[in-house]
Amino acid sequence: MKTTRRNFLKTSAVLSAGFLLSFDEPSKKIDHKIGLQLYTLREQLKKDLPGVIASVAQAGYNEVETFDYNNRKQSGLSIADFNELLKKNNLQTPSGHYSLRQFLFQGKDDELKFAIEDAKALGQSYMVVPYLDAEQRKNLDAYKKLAERLNVGAQMTKQAGIQMAYHNHDFEFKEMEGSNGMDVLLNQTDKNLVQFEMDIYWVSFAGKDPIKLMKKHPGRFPLWHVKDMDKTEQKKFTEVGNGVIDFKEIFKCKKKAGMRHFFVEQDVSSAPLTSIKTSIDYLKKELIN
Repeated sequence: MKTTRRNFLKTSAVLSAGFLLSFDEPSKKIDHKIGLQLYTLREQLKKDLPGVIASVAQAGYNEVETFDYNNRKQSGLSIADFNELLKKNNLQTPSGHYSLRQFLFQGKDDELKFAIEDAKALGQSYMVVPYLDAEQRKNLDAYKKLAERLNVGAQMTKQAGIQMAYHNHDFEFKEMEGSNGMDVLLNQTDKNLVQFEMDIYWVSFAGKDPIKLMKKHPGRFPLWHVKDMDKTEQKKFTEVGNGVIDFKEIFKCKKKAGMRHFFVEQDVSSAPLTSIKTSIDYLKKELIN
């Protein structure tokens, strides 16, 4: 086709517009609910569960991730009463942490069956294995056995319409026999069954790049813990936006990661209720509509 000045200008304008769109798009705020991992307020919840849940809603959070499930109770309440408390405060809980030690390490399926019933009653779409004790992660074989049980558990949760996921800390990235636990879990769990909750702080603390991990395993991280690291050598927890983690860049990868929900978390704070407000204020100002 003959190139005319008119065609050249027209093509250039289209290309320029496309370039500007692709350049500007990542910096736009996204429309997304903001969640809180309730572990952040664990001590306060023990003293005044209804009041603290109300404070979470008043701070502007839409969702919470539960953590204190025990003996078929959530945070000491019956599932029905806890559900009612959330509804009263216009909060939803799409995800919960479930230790499942009897199921994972003793082969007792009933523990998971009961937990699935309760998670479903809470309206949760994700059940997350949150932590491994030292003896449960002592070598690569331990991670391989865990991967097998996660696959079995994920088959069971899938039948109930719930997604099984695993939450990382830093120890999964410890080098073992030329590999590490995180690689084993990512590679030996069925990607169509088992997903992951990326704790962005712990990935960073382990010296890894969250963005590279998301790109290497696209779609495997539907849940995130948004947790910042302070600027000291100790790499302590801090409010989101007050530390060294570049959440603006990380949130650009939300589609690649497959992110569906994220939860603010701060493991240690001298004033947790103030901290969760500081974090959500930063997110709303910089990242979330």
